[in-house]
Amino acid sequence: MALMIRRSRLLFLLFFMFLFASREAKTLDPYKVLGVDKNASQREIQKAFHRLSLKYHPDKNKNKGANEKFAEINNAYEILSDEEKKKNYDLYGDEKGNPGFGGGNFGNSGGNFGNGEGYTYFTSGGPGGGGSFTSGPGGWKTMGGQGNTKSFSFSFGGNDGGSGSPFGFDFGDMFNLFGGGMKGGNQQGGFSGGNNFGGFTDSGGTKSGFASSGVVKDINSQFFDKHIKDKGLTWLLLFYTPSARGYHVLESIVEDVANSLQGAVKAGKINCVTEKTLCKDIGVSPSKSANLFIYSFKSGERGTLVEYTGESDARTLKFFVQEHLPRFSKRVDLRQFDFSSSTKENLPQVLLLSTKKDTPVMWRALSGLYHKRFAFYDAEVHHDTSHPMLKRLGVKAFPALVGRLVNGEEHVLKEGISVKDLKSGISELRTLLEDFEKKNKMASSRAKKASKEDSQGNSVSYLTASNMDNVCGDRTAVCIIGIFRSSKVKEKLEATLSEISQKSLVRRHNLGDGSRDSISYCLLDATKHSSFLYSFDKSGYKYLDKLLVAYKPKKRKFAVYTGEVTMEEVEKFVSSVLSGDVRFSNVLQKPVLR
Repeated sequence: MALMIRRSRLLFLLFFMFLFASREAKTLDPYKVLGVDKNASQREIQKAFHRLSLKYHPDKNKNKGANEKFAEINNAYEILSDEEKKKNYDLYGDEKGNPGFGGGNFGNSGGNFGNGEGYTYFTSGGPGGGGSFTSGPGGWKTMGGQGNTKSFSFSFGGNDGGSGSPFGFDFGDMFNLFGGGMKGGNQQGGFSGGNNFGGFTDSGGTKSGFASSGVVKDINSQFFDKHIKDKGLTWLLLFYTPSARGYHVLESIVEDVANSLQGAVKAGKINCVTEKTLCKDIGVSPSKSANLFIYSFKSGERGTLVEYTGESDARTLKFFVQEHLPRFSKRVDLRQFDFSSSTKENLPQVLLLSTKKDTPVMWRALSGLYHKRFAFYDAEVHHDTSHPMLKRLGVKAFPALVGRLVNGEEHVLKEGISVKDLKSGISELRTLLEDFEKKNKMASSRAKKASKEDSQGNSVSYLTASNMDNVCGDRTAVCIIGIFRSSKVKEKLEATLSEISQKSLVRRHNLGDGSRDSISYCLLDATKHSSFLYSFDKSGYKYLDKLLVAYKPKKRKFAVYTGEVTMEEVEKFVSSVLSGDVRFSNVLQKPVLR
């Protein structure tokens, strides 16, 4: 009994020694700690906290005093990030709004027992390890014991609804603390290492000190299914419980990265306490630390979750995100590229020409968003406009975006593209793509209409830009083109070719089956499309009023008939083409109608 009394007296003595020593502690101004002005916005406060917390984090900074500095930063941010605490501090010098200790005064001392600046760390050692406690800057510290330690942090403002002590804890807490534990067990705050994401929880383990900016969205199961799952957009997803270690630092880093890659990636957080089913369905188990995943389309058609296990800094995370952006755009060599040989699922095709050695970030992001609506390609160029396609389209400035409709028409969507940032660049390219998609739908509709009219009648269709791919595309082995420069010749060619086209031995109606002997017939007005003829001969056949061109689209070869347009002679020419008795020549360039 006497031993217990002596022990109690010793504990009281230590406690009051601590109180008097703390009176000498220097008042810490949270604005000065974070290095911000009193009129600073929440965004400026958050950026300052983020920068300093990374600099002085115990896992990264092993210098003497780093732990104390990190604690100052955390306490300062806890005050300034909470509007109510900030208001109280500005009015009373105490985030709790206690004017009795306003201005941080305790008697005449410079100590601060009224606000969160006067913090203290108590550390209890392992079995037989002794103990220590440390006040804030300007105070005092007592060290002792060896082995693993467990830290607890207190703010002298106390917890609302606490023990009734003006200092936020009662003597029972002190006895339990020195005994190796703390009453309730759930007041643990402090810092702990071994965590990639900052390794700390806020006091009480439940309340976030961050003022939400809206960049990191709260995600529930309905939102996930509607806006994230297999939608083609990359998401950074933070899985947490309110008491998870590293939650705050990681959320701040995620926000910075999402801001820097705005337009290419979005960010969200999922509370695995309130969204248990969603976390379970996704396959993420709640843990003591916050977990960060990226919802990526890098490796396939469907989105997959990839966990981030790198360093807790924005630069490393940003590199990780860029590596996991979609890769649906095919990198091609412009010297060997041809739109018509790259047709995919009858989709409109788009090609980005830039000086980048790798596919640009914004193009990768767009290839995910519009993956099933376009066939994406990109190529590296070095300000060389000598490529036949670039010369044909008249592209002279890079970066440039060109496209091909399903009917074979090629267009320059924009050249000399200049954007001020990633977000505006993606927005501008989205507008170009959606306008081109509308144009493609109109062209496709016209081509279907022309094909339907052709199948219902005996007349030979006129070759146009909208039906070029269907009539004389790569799926046709041979295309017989009747070319005229007068109405009289046109009528004769149309009648002759129409009759020959009905003979089963020389025409297959099913042109889409890829038959090598399939053949199509069409007419072309040379007065309107004279440039088309220059693809076959430098003269453009200007001296001829009529001619027949047998064109093999896939092989880029052709043969010409310039004789009389009689049934017998034309049929003989067509039969010779099919039997291989006619000599074919290479085209000068791919024939294109505009």
